[in-house]
Amino acid sequence: MVHLDVLYWRPGWKPSDRPGFRTRVTEAIAGDAWVVDGSFSGLAFDLTLARADTLVVIDRPRWLCQWRILWRSAFDRDATRSDLPEGCPEQFDWKLMREAWRYGTERTPVIEAERLQYGSDVPVVRLRRDRDIQGFLESISAGTDD
Repeated sequence: MVHLDVLYWRPGWKPSDRPGFRTRVTEAIAGDAWVVDGSFSGLAFDLTLARADTLVVIDRPRWLCQWRILWRSAFDRDATRSDLPEGCPEQFDWKLMREAWRYGTERTPVIEAERLQYGSDVPVVRLRRDRDIQGFLESISAGTDD
């Protein structure tokens, strides 16, 4: 699993320089099989989508995203998570809350434009509910049991 947050953020939630980040992404997806968590549209989506065989979009309601951000920042502050960069502890962030709330109107159209530009032939799987996600995971796990 390639967590783009881990490759992008430096300790203290400092952003990476663009060339260094793109180099780390390129190295992380150099192999034949990988899964990327995140798009980083405008920074690395062109790299990952150009090599992808499938784009999985987890499209959850914004109220649920808001709730999960609040929950993590209130109760999971000390949790060790593989998707958090070292030196970047879980914390409450109004900017993240605002971005999550506006995601569907502000980021989704930009991401869709990039998808069409860099990977219009890549099949898209949209997962909206827990049972959709679970079914998808079971379907891909079944294919690896050979």
